[in-house]
Order: sequence, then structure tokens, then C-alpha cells
Amino acid sequence: METQHYKNHARTHPIYHYVLSLLVVGGLIASIVYLVKTEDAFLGVILVVMSLSMAVTFALLRIYPLKAQDRAIRAEENLRHYVLTGRLLDSKLTPGQIVALRFAPDNEFPGLAEKAAAENMNPKEIKQAINNWKADHHRI
Repeated sequence: METQHYKNHARTHPIYHYVLSLLVVGGLIASIVYLVKTEDAFLGVILVVMSLSMAVTFALLRIYPLKAQDRAIRAEENLRHYVLTGRLLDSKLTPGQIVALRFAPDNEFPGLAEKAAAENMNPKEIKQAINNWKADHHRI
């Protein structure tokens, strides 16, 4: 595997992010066009409702697992911070900040967590402040 760093850490799943997303958006657009152009409004409405249902399902299919991963990451990083410092993470840290902190190695993590809480750094700033990137190859 290639060494992970800020510029290449984002991951995608091509079938989900490209193929399925285009199919869902295309189906929604096609159903709306059909509704506008058809004389059978009932069928057009059913197609739009089905397409909207697919679009919502598509979005939730991505959001729910990420929320679960965020909770697991928050627990892992809170434990890591406790092991390193004897204290839990600052309660001012947002889930996004904690998720970004997971890339910091142990020697940078406590200081960066403190700085992130004090300066209310956004996740992008936190990731850019990391000197020695700790890879995470398990999240998509």
C-alpha cells in the first residue's frame, strides 16, 4: 500500500461513489422528466416517489455507517488520549475534530488535541498540522 498522507487519505468506493450515484441521480432526473412530459400523471408521480425513495436510501446507506464509525473512532481516540495523558479528551472537541485527530501519531496527538480544542481548529486544519501521518486504511 502507498504511504498515506493528507493529500491521499480520502478514499472512495468506485461502484458506490460513481456508478450507483450516477444511476440514482439519472433515475431521479428521468422520472421528473417523465412526470413533466407524460399524460399519465399517476405513473409519473409513482416513479418520482420511487426515485426519491431510492435517493434517500442511497444517502442513508452512506450516512449511517459513517456515524457508527465516528462513534467507534471517538471511543478509540478517547481511550488513546486517556492512556497517553491520564485524561479524557476535551469535551469541546467535535466529532469531526476527533475523527481528524486519529491520523496524529502518539507523540503529536495530545498536544494537537489540546490545540484543536483551544483554537477550535477545523478538521482540515488538524490534518494539515500533523507532521508524521498515522495511516487509517479501514475507513471508506
